[in-house]
Amino acid sequence: MTPETSSSGSATSTASGSGTTHGSRADHLATPGESPAGLPIERVHDTLRKIAENVENVLVGKREVVRLTLVTLLAEGHLLVEDVPGVGKTSLAKALARSVDCTTNRIQFTPDMLPGDVTGVSVYNRRSETFEFRGGPVFANIVVGDEINRASPKTQSALLECMEENQVTVDGHSYSLESPFMVIATQNPIELEGTYALPEAQRDRFTCRVSIGYPDKQAELAMVDEHASTDPLDGLSPVTDATEVTELLATVRRIHVTTELRRYAIELVTATRELAELRLGASPRATLQLLRAARAQAALNGRDFVTPDDVQAVAVPVLAHRLVLTGEARASRQNGSDLVRQLLGRVPVPRDTDSAL
Repeated sequence: MTPETSSSGSATSTASGSGTTHGSRADHLATPGESPAGLPIERVHDTLRKIAENVENVLVGKREVVRLTLVTLLAEGHLLVEDVPGVGKTSLAKALARSVDCTTNRIQFTPDMLPGDVTGVSVYNRRSETFEFRGGPVFANIVVGDEINRASPKTQSALLECMEENQVTVDGHSYSLESPFMVIATQNPIELEGTYALPEAQRDRFTCRVSIGYPDKQAELAMVDEHASTDPLDGLSPVTDATEVTELLATVRRIHVTTELRRYAIELVTATRELAELRLGASPRATLQLLRAARAQAALNGRDFVTPDDVQAVAVPVLAHRLVLTGEARASRQNGSDLVRQLLGRVPVPRDTDSAL
């Protein structure tokens, strides 16, 4: 079966591109103000503001959700949008994709999909008498995975290498994915029939999890007035492109994080592993993602250095979905978000965050 795909911007690449690998995503350190790509933090902030305004034209009244989406993009991560039907999960993903002039693909996950429908397959060429690789829809800058939990675990696992290492391996050959690369996956946590829960390894590869929620009355009234007769996505035009986004990512990697703040992030993650309410705490990957998201949050605020507020602002969406609660904790109606908020109140916040690295 061939997955349902759609493209916007330039044609989707189906061969190896100038993608990055996991090693190029390492946290780079620099002093405040330093930017290898030559982008001042003011330009980063201005570009992000334009993207946010574009997306908010579609997702009315959800500024916090849009913020976390941009944080995930700047952190070079992937976003899991988890909510009930009809609140705009797919619209959020499409709005971000259309705001950036880059290659995009949409995958409608179904129970009968195979891993090759996502990553691509090797096809025998009778003329050359060789096998040629034909890339799947994952070969794009932004990949929208709709209802990811409808696919079987075998198909879900096809995304593991893509999301962690920015590459696809088929028949012993590795193919790089272009930069930037971001997966925005949606799922409905309420509907259980015909769905497969995401395994812990898959959830751990998502940088953030967001829940859109229902709009308030004023936002819903504005949506009815403005969007009843037209699709707001039709009026969106790109405000940036893949080249500029790549420069933004390079700039964010260089945002200054002090030793004290790095220790603070480690203490937060370590504390999750010691909670009696959890069977499984956050992984070391969570620590890396927490610091990358904190850098992205600082860039959104127009700063080239990270503060404790930046770490706290992203802690819940970065850590909560990685936690596995005990049966007793679930029975008492506790959840990962509440536990992370409790830890934020317990773990001491560093006072001196200006010391040199």
